[in-house]
Amino acid sequence: MRAAITGASGFVGSALTYHLLAAGDEVVSLARVDGGPDLVDRRAVFEAVGDHRVEVVYHLGAQSHVPTSWDDPITTLRVNVEGTQNVIDAAHALDVAPRVIVASSAEVYGAVEPKRLPIDEAHPLRPNNPYAASKVAADAVALQAWLGRQQDVIRARAFNHIGPGQNPKFVCAGLAKRIAQAESTGVSEIEVGNLDVRRDFCDVRDVVAAYRLLATSGRSGEAYNVCTGIDRPIRELAEGLANLSTIDCQFVTNPDLLRPVDSPVVRGNNAKLVEHTEWQPKIPLADTLADVLALAREAQQ
Repeated sequence: MRAAITGASGFVGSALTYHLLAAGDEVVSLARVDGGPDLVDRRAVFEAVGDHRVEVVYHLGAQSHVPTSWDDPITTLRVNVEGTQNVIDAAHALDVAPRVIVASSAEVYGAVEPKRLPIDEAHPLRPNNPYAASKVAADAVALQAWLGRQQDVIRARAFNHIGPGQNPKFVCAGLAKRIAQAESTGVSEIEVGNLDVRRDFCDVRDVVAAYRLLATSGRSGEAYNVCTGIDRPIRELAEGLANLSTIDCQFVTNPDLLRPVDSPVVRGNNAKLVEHTEWQPKIPLADTLADVLALAREAQQ
């Protein structure tokens, strides 16, 4: 299978590229660092997508950091909504339109009452931050392409993914970076945010395996949760990394690491994904944490 990836140089895009190549696929990077287009430049996106005969486009390119979206909601909206519209339209303009996998986010569901957990794909979309709002709009753009012109588009609503190579702006990689720095300096205090919120964490390598299965077995027009179905407190990640550390970590809350709005518990229902693709998460959390910390230590050398 020949595939193009927007955001191919990013955390998820790099993992997806590796996974596709290992599966024997051909991969075309549409990342800007590889000469790909600015996603809000419509003509450039059309030219880039049109230059390659691909069977599937994985649209991962996005502004994906929630705190950044509070600081710059306009850029977040433009990249995530206009960019998605441009990619979908560029695919539609080809003589043989490829399938488009649009990477969405569980953030679209917002804060969910415990009695409504686990979250399935029919749950109302109630965004509570600018990033989530941009993803709701991108989700709608993808759905409209299917409903309006029967374009082969699938929405993948990924829950929190973690793994080696993630930007330290995100919680697991950030914790690992601070612990690795503490090991180097001998300082035992580790700054943390809210450790009590619970999230459905999935290793990025399992996430990208789900994306490829959606490309081969997913149903056009559908939305799919990509998640484990298990919610874990961030404290479990922090303590798991601390247990792997060579120092006695002492967690200290830093108010700057707290979000203005935060959902206390997020847990997804992956039954639809499993039914349609037979996907299952395979990588244990302990292995993920060990890999993340190992990479953080390498960065300190």
